[in-house]
Amino acid sequence: MKPLAAAPLAHPRRVAVIADSHLGGPGGDGAELCAQLDELPGLGVDFLILLGDIFHVWVGSRRFETNEVRRVLPHLRDLRSKGVRVDYVEGNRDFFLAGSPYADAFDHVALETSFEIAGRKVLAVHGAGMNDRDRQYHFWRWLSKSPPSRFLILNLPGPLARRAVHSTERHLAQTNFRHRKRIPEAAIRRYGDARLAEGYEQVLVGHFHEPHSYSSPQGEIRLLDAWFRTRQAEFFS
Repeated sequence: MKPLAAAPLAHPRRVAVIADSHLGGPGGDGAELCAQLDELPGLGVDFLILLGDIFHVWVGSRRFETNEVRRVLPHLRDLRSKGVRVDYVEGNRDFFLAGSPYADAFDHVALETSFEIAGRKVLAVHGAGMNDRDRQYHFWRWLSKSPPSRFLILNLPGPLARRAVHSTERHLAQTNFRHRKRIPEAAIRRYGDARLAEGYEQVLVGHFHEPHSYSSPQGEIRLLDAWFRTRQAEFFS
């Protein structure tokens, strides 16, 4: 997976990371997450990273807006109004968010972001596509996020567009399933070591829905648990 350049390193006091909440799916209707978001400023958090797949499927167009999107986005905008930086790292179930009507809820939307805390440089990525051997998944990911797909999804009549989005989501889930049954440790280590060599000391990864940590002479590669499983944010300070 060729990453976009990370955002300029932020220097927060305390960071909250939420990965894979899958609202509208196994993560529920979003009410519990909204309550947690509202508590973050009081907990001293000044940087929130949403590490992809916050909604079960999210397309950057109001034509596909769900109840969960309508519920959560005002809370994110409120956090920004209170001085909390909010970055969104796109996951495999996120489509065309940069430059969308939702972009004002975030300071940065990309495939990765980074921060420095307690003298430690940390990179955060979603992790989809990290397994370079999953070629079928890479093809569907490329196709679903390509400019022609964007044009079709944003311009097809509503019912056809929604059918196309759900068909794409099913293809991505099916093609990724074989490689998700077992965490691809070798691929994760190759990717993580390459990014640690850039000067990071820790790489945070979502997508796999299970917590795990891999040690490297250059630092740590840490898989985060899915919010829909734990109902908890991860904190760094």
